Amino acid sequence: MLETLLPILIFAALGLAAIGAVRRIRLWRQGRPAAVPLLKGLAALPRRYLVDLHHVVARDKAISHTHVATAGGFVAAAVLMILVHGLGLSHPILGGPLLAASAAMFVGSLFVARRRRNPPARLSRGPWMRLPKSLLAFSAGVFLITLPTVGMLPAGAFQGLLGGLVALLLAGLVVWGLGELFFGMTWGGPMKHAFAGALHLAFHRRPERFSTQGGEGKRSTGLKALDLEDESAPLGVETPADFTWNQLLGFDACVQCGRCEAVCPALAAGQPLNPKKLIQDMVVGLAGGSDAGYAGSPYPGKPVGEHQGSPHGPIVAREGTALVDAETLWSCTTCRACVEECPMMIEHVDAVVDMRRHLTLERGKTPGKAAEVLDNLIATDNPGGFEPGSRLHWAADLELPLMADLQQVDVLLWLGDGAFDMRNQRTLRALVKVLRAAGVDFAVLGNEERDSGDVARRLGDEATFQSLAKRNIATLSRYRFQHIVTCDPHSFHVLGNEYGELGGVYDVRHHSTYIAELLEAGRLELANWKGGSVTYHDPCYLGRYNGEYESPRSVLKALGIEVKEMERSGFRSRCCGGGGGAPITDIPGERRIPDMRMNDVRETGAELVAVGCPQCTAMLEGVVDGPAEVRDIAELVADALVANAPVARPAAEAVEVTRRPAGKTAEEMI
Repeated sequence: MLETLLPILIFAALGLAAIGAVRRIRLWRQGRPAAVPLLKGLAALPRRYLVDLHHVVARDKAISHTHVATAGGFVAAAVLMILVHGLGLSHPILGGPLLAASAAMFVGSLFVARRRRNPPARLSRGPWMRLPKSLLAFSAGVFLITLPTVGMLPAGAFQGLLGGLVALLLAGLVVWGLGELFFGMTWGGPMKHAFAGALHLAFHRRPERFSTQGGEGKRSTGLKALDLEDESAPLGVETPADFTWNQLLGFDACVQCGRCEAVCPALAAGQPLNPKKLIQDMVVGLAGGSDAGYAGSPYPGKPVGEHQGSPHGPIVAREGTALVDAETLWSCTTCRACVEECPMMIEHVDAVVDMRRHLTLERGKTPGKAAEVLDNLIATDNPGGFEPGSRLHWAADLELPLMADLQQVDVLLWLGDGAFDMRNQRTLRALVKVLRAAGVDFAVLGNEERDSGDVARRLGDEATFQSLAKRNIATLSRYRFQHIVTCDPHSFHVLGNEYGELGGVYDVRHHSTYIAELLEAGRLELANWKGGSVTYHDPCYLGRYNGEYESPRSVLKALGIEVKEMERSGFRSRCCGGGGGAPITDIPGERRIPDMRMNDVRETGAELVAVGCPQCTAMLEGVVDGPAEVRDIAELVADALVANAPVARPAAEAVEVTRRPAGKTAEEMI
């Protein structure tokens, strides 16, 4: 009886799963077109799943091993079960591996069940709580029905009355497992992430993030430019269907593990944002319905069940409620902590900025001082509304060389809008002192420099960003230089990673990286640090956005400083709260993000926190009764310079980087 029943059950489940897959794909295809290499993506899937994804999962060794046993066991057991029990290829050569795979899956499922007995707050509950039982039922059922195949039970073990009852019981276990793991994989349920996740990895909107044979993937963090000339294209995302189809696919891949919410600074501050729920709200909009079935942590201060949407309905209502409230989107600091932690490699920040673009460009709705800042950028080329001609007033006594006079230098020093801030002017003066001590051939644009456009782009004003960027690119095209050096990670990121799409390709260095290079070349002599204990705060736009963690620490080490690391450091550094226009939109929460970061500093006992970002400096120094002094790395180096030390020049001049000829695009140069 069992031999007759199993093929029917297996192929019925596969048929229903196939119908569900077609239905699911139709939901994704409601999104806008996106060109992806289908065959190339599918061919790359095994490596992306087994290598790239597991690089992230493996940060938690216990979960990684559990996932390998459970997921790996399931895939192997499912394939072998179809061959052995579906197609009747009941040979011990196949039966033995099937037993081993189902046993591995069963062991992994026990660990899943143990974790779900008292799950951490970040894990979604609801349907997810039944998943361990389904995994155990499937693996145990498949293991037991396979025993006769390998001769571990007699061939007629499931005959007769008792055997028939046992066979029905085992069939019930298999049906339970097939229903959850096959049917639920495409129709909806905890296993949906397996089907959607695999295709998401294959058709990811940032395929450059993944490694290739013999190499590593690229850190892809620059926002995608809007084609402002295409009048048929939406300016940002108003409805779920305005996302590209592979973005919708990515949302559907969410496993609701809550790693993103565990590291989100806005959620920790009690602001109305939870990145996991935001992605799940997009899934609700994709299929249509309400968020009443969401079983995870809500947005702080916003009960579950009050929001609803549809594929072609607004995400943010003009009045009342829809899928998401506008203040949820404006709470994001764009720190990418959620993206860095996501085991499914979902791009949360891209989605947030896409939705902000609609609110800013189409509706003109920006909270706090955002509208004033954007108006200032349009009128004066800087967010503070300062007179453009006053950009160099702070350096009147420094006689800074101008690019307009020299035309060609080794280093173009990008000042950024910190040039208008009295606190950051101290950092800039220190950096100039360091460059001169090392004998660096540098110059500044002076009043020709405009805002890089970072804050405009994060606030969703793509038009103002592109206007600023194109004017800066036109200015830079008139001069010749090898590197751009800046003490602002936001300008560093935009110039290096986002101007290229508009035709400006440059070699951009953060000042900590450049100082580290000067030290390694022997061009600076420093006295040993004689102050107190020091910790270092990783800026989001230097670390997570650009992968630069070592250079600032190597500079501090050269000063004789042994860094007392905070618990949240490196790629898990806590945001200061200064990115993404958050200080401008100023969405209220239960506490301030910089206060939480300074508590991290307090826990180290450090007397000084070294930074490498003017926004981080401003946010951390703004903490009342802060436990430590805040100083930029350039200031520490400038103070440690040995007076009258001989400057060690390099043996030969570096090869000059040829600037892009006028009229050439970035693609043509590449």
